Amino acid sequence: QVQLVESGGGVVQAGDSLRLSCTASGRSFSNYAMGWFRQAPGKEREFVAAINWGGGVTYYSDSAKGRFTISRDNGKNTVYLQMGSLKPEDTAVYYCARSSGSSTTDVVQGIPDYWGQGTQVTVFS
Repeated sequence: QVQLVESGGGVVQAGDSLRLSCTASGRSFSNYAMGWFRQAPGKEREFVAAINWGGGVTYYSDSAKGRFTISRDNGKNTVYLQMGSLKPEDTAVYYCARSSGSSTTDVVQGIPDYWGQGTQVTVFS
């Protein structure tokens, strides 16, 4: 059984930065692509960013592109989401997810097989 635990959420002002972390238990973390998703109140969960198994390939939603950076440290079983130039519309619960495959396509087009519990990010203007 794989457990994903997010941390790093908080309340920040527009324009600030925040770094989310997600640490996975279990083996074989480095075999799988990882992703970040978010869900704002009253909205469906949406894709934010993905990273392939080795960290060399990343993919972002249009809203995240240029402001957010996803990275991973396979030695620490951890994936990060560095968020910059935050906007009030970034307010959401952020979830990390483990793909069933190794590529960013598997994150975007597939259904992740494990999810974290989520961490709240609130951005006020």
